[in-house]
Amino acid sequence: MLTLTGVGGVGKTRLARRIAAKMSPQFHDGLWFIELAPLAAGDLLIETVAGTVGCTQPHMASLAEYLRDKRTLVVLDSCEHLLVQCAALTVELLATVPGLCLLVTSRQALGLADEQILGVPPLTVPTAAETSMNGDLQNEAVRLFEDRAAAVIPDFRVDDTNILAVARMCRRLDGIPLAIELAAARMRVLSVEQILQRLEDRFRLLTTGPTTAPPRQKTLRALLDWSYDLCSAEERTMWERLSVFSGGCGQEGIAHVCTGKEMTWQIASDVVDRLVDKSIMQRRGQGAGVRYETLDTLLQYGWQRLVASGQDKAVRLRHRDWCRSLAARAEAEWFGEHQMDWLGRLAREQGNVRAALEFCLSEPGEAWAALEIAAAMWSHRLSWSSPSEGHHWLERALAQEPGAEAVRAKALWVDAWLVLLRGDAKAAEPLLAECRTLAERLGDEAQLAGAVHITGFAALLAEDFARAFTLLEEALARRRALGHRGHAWVVLFQLAMTAVLMDDPRAAKLCDEVLETARQANAEWSVSYALWVTALARWRQGALRNAMAMMRDAVRLKLHCNDHLGLAQCIEGLAWILASDEQYEQAAQMLGAAHAVWRSIGTSLPGLGHLAAAHDRCEATLRPHLREERFTSAFDRGSQLTPDQAAAFALEGEGARRREASRPESNATSLLTHREREIADHVAKGLSNKEIAEALVISQRTAECHVENILRKLNFTSRSQIIKTWASRGPELE
Repeated sequence: MLTLTGVGGVGKTRLARRIAAKMSPQFHDGLWFIELAPLAAGDLLIETVAGTVGCTQPHMASLAEYLRDKRTLVVLDSCEHLLVQCAALTVELLATVPGLCLLVTSRQALGLADEQILGVPPLTVPTAAETSMNGDLQNEAVRLFEDRAAAVIPDFRVDDTNILAVARMCRRLDGIPLAIELAAARMRVLSVEQILQRLEDRFRLLTTGPTTAPPRQKTLRALLDWSYDLCSAEERTMWERLSVFSGGCGQEGIAHVCTGKEMTWQIASDVVDRLVDKSIMQRRGQGAGVRYETLDTLLQYGWQRLVASGQDKAVRLRHRDWCRSLAARAEAEWFGEHQMDWLGRLAREQGNVRAALEFCLSEPGEAWAALEIAAAMWSHRLSWSSPSEGHHWLERALAQEPGAEAVRAKALWVDAWLVLLRGDAKAAEPLLAECRTLAERLGDEAQLAGAVHITGFAALLAEDFARAFTLLEEALARRRALGHRGHAWVVLFQLAMTAVLMDDPRAAKLCDEVLETARQANAEWSVSYALWVTALARWRQGALRNAMAMMRDAVRLKLHCNDHLGLAQCIEGLAWILASDEQYEQAAQMLGAAHAVWRSIGTSLPGLGHLAAAHDRCEATLRPHLREERFTSAFDRGSQLTPDQAAAFALEGEGARRREASRPESNATSLLTHREREIADHVAKGLSNKEIAEALVISQRTAECHVENILRKLNFTSRSQIIKTWASRGPELE
């Protein structure tokens, strides 16, 4: 275990990434970089680590067992706010996982016996006696300032006229990279000499500060005080209020949380632009997708200022109310043409939703708001890292808010749904019983419909299809009577699934209705589920080619939605279809790929009984045909894939790749699949992996996998070789 320590802004994270990249070949079982700064509290630490490394269950014992025989490097970045929890985690893992190496970054060491500590120093700075043009141009701090200043003023250079001032400034900033970068950003409006003068004034003021603070902490504080003092009163207020956001924010969030009588949105918009100019904030994206981010060090400074002002609770309440509004609108609009927009938006605001929930659950009397927010997210459960996270928030909120209100009744059936998706049917029973009792007492038809619906879903998972069909029919009638289109579609989908699995003659009609309703609503995520259940219906009817095509269409949509639960279901379904089509080895590998995706989201197929039976039948078909050794080998190959690699395998198929590779090699492209040739065309046009992913509506990781496959198949080592090969192709190869 190596811990990189140092003041905020000194470059610990950049150094950790570089170390990890250099050492990655030594860790054949994986390298995992886990960013902990967005994690507001330690409750989800083990779940976050487990989910990242691919462990099925978010428990310490399961995590240790999963890593026990692996040679792995795990990087825990920014641990300073979770010192106790990170220390407990690392002690347990180091004691039980012999092949594990840990690289930690933190402003403070964890204080463990096995911890090797490397203090990350600031950049070297020129001493007063060494200041000269020749020496200073090679100095780290001077080179960094020149590079960053040139980004602001393109013709800026360190020369005889400013070398003394630059050298003195770098010394005053103690070579801290963040401090130097912030100073360079001021070159838009100040000269080097003016920056230096203001720094000197501020440092003199702080020499009488707390003697107990570490010197470098005082230095960074001095820089941030200086940056703060350079801001206008409006800019300072905005900086302070921005500190309640986690993971950045958009213009709407700023408008709701940071404005008021004294600061209209028109004024606030101008203030934000000025803070971007001063490098307090960074602007990302274009148009409606513009997002603002602030360095963690600056956020913490702003938060301290906000607390000192006494306005912290009021601003956090506004942040909470914005998240409540966001969740409510997402729920109201989820089944329609904006479905994908909301999925993306809530994924981007995940850090803010978590921060709001943590505030509600730590502030006395606010748990009711946590129930509202978490329950409204039922329609966008993809916004949680897994069903376990959604359950985590609801369980805590339900424990703190026992009042017999409608919001509690709603939270009960939503929580029951999430624990069922985790495969824990027993935990769902008391939740549903209380929900039904409470809804009947309140006369709340909406929550009673929810209780009936999820009770029917539980029966479906338990393979009690007749009872499930009856309950889901009742729930569908209730939701339609209430005019709840989105809820009604979900029930209809599960009703169709039940009919398919019980070979009911109504299955085909129900599947058609599910698919048509989703398409009419332009609800792409819902269409992906409709395609999945319709593909299963076609498979049960023996229409294997049609079923396979529909299932692969569903996989493509799942990738676009980043729906790993749905992706696992689709890959599982493909395995069943391939087995029926007598493509036994590919089916076995597909089962392994599905297992890998189930594992990545912290659930398992046995917990979803309605699918487990079909899985068992598929496996029972494959083992006799392949024999044990071939089946195990194929399954293991699939189980080693990441979710994106599993999706790529499902779309391409190992058999298709082998057939493509076995063709006569008339040219380099004959070794590639159709999709790989399509990817190579985009590489040749100079597109990055991210741009390729956007152009082809696939994930960035899938694009990266394709590029890696192209390089491997063609025995290339760089993208430039792809570009050169495609540039020399004849017209007949286009």
